[in-house]
Amino acid sequence: MIDKVYKDKKVLITGNTGFKGTWLTTWLLKMGAKVYGMSKDVPTSPSMFQVLELENKIHYYNVDIRNYDEVYKVLEEVKPDFLFHLAAQAIVSTSYKNPTDTITTNVVGTMNILEALRQINNFCTAIIITSDKCYDNVEWIWGYKETDRLGGKDIYSGSKGSAELIFKSYYYSFFHLQQSNIRVASVRAGNVIGGGDWALDRIVPDCMRAWSEDKIVEIRSPKATRPWQHVLEPLSGYLNLAASLFINGDLNGESFNFGPSTEYNKTVLDLLGNLSKCWNFNKSSDAYLITDDIKFHEAGLLKLNCDKALFYLSWQPALNYDELIDFTGDWYYRFYKDNCNMFDYTIKQIEKYEILAKNKKIKWAL
Repeated sequence: MIDKVYKDKKVLITGNTGFKGTWLTTWLLKMGAKVYGMSKDVPTSPSMFQVLELENKIHYYNVDIRNYDEVYKVLEEVKPDFLFHLAAQAIVSTSYKNPTDTITTNVVGTMNILEALRQINNFCTAIIITSDKCYDNVEWIWGYKETDRLGGKDIYSGSKGSAELIFKSYYYSFFHLQQSNIRVASVRAGNVIGGGDWALDRIVPDCMRAWSEDKIVEIRSPKATRPWQHVLEPLSGYLNLAASLFINGDLNGESFNFGPSTEYNKTVLDLLGNLSKCWNFNKSSDAYLITDDIKFHEAGLLKLNCDKALFYLSWQPALNYDELIDFTGDWYYRFYKDNCNMFDYTIKQIEKYEILAKNKKIKWAL
């Protein structure tokens, strides 16, 4: 298993207090890594980072990635073996309210990480996480490949496409050179769900907050189709890619998609109907109400072609759709309804995920 690669290694995660960052931190701690985190705040309340009491389990730096001097200082002090850049303004609705913050965080912040890596130039494998929204979405029915056009009709998508361009520019300008000790790749995933996400204007967190208070949730785009995947799926791809880069630099400078199989494309209505059963709702009208209050543009369909990850990394999803629902619904139900240690329960979900991946003979789990 890939845990041998990360054991006793120094791993720096930017955006470690967020949803994905918290799951990645927990998984790396389970592997025996020395985890360092960098973020400017705890973005939500409740917060999975706080619920799991991770500040007491890692080295944590309270730093805004838009501040280059502070970013450089952390990288110079830590000299990480691995870096996962997750820090971002990740909410589409927020990008409409504050485009400047979105662009400076997602574009300038990414540049600061890459520039600091260039300056310290210790041997480091870095994964730059962007989003499936980096593609210029023309709403075709097939999945986007890594070679498809970048862009976007909204600020959030534009910022993610720009971050990818910055990554590629730094690679060709500096990191592909023989004297560089930096190995770097970018990764793209989207519509990630799972326990512990409490971000605003996301369908699953909105439902869990409402259902925990016995309230009906309003949904604005019931027919919108999304390729849903559990958070552990793309994280397994990120960890797999970084391990491969660390061992062999052949994939240096490449970009990879990590997404679910086509059969996981479900409407918002399908997803909520399945999740509501985890909360013992007898009828859908008790769980959600459809509204036409659409506040901003959202793509109706966006999915990824992940053939490249399958070919080069032998990566594929480990969970089927029912398991995705169970993992997600059970985590929230345990948090709101049971008095249990959520760090231990999160570790158990990771262990279960690893077993399912091993049973499917997925390469990273063997």
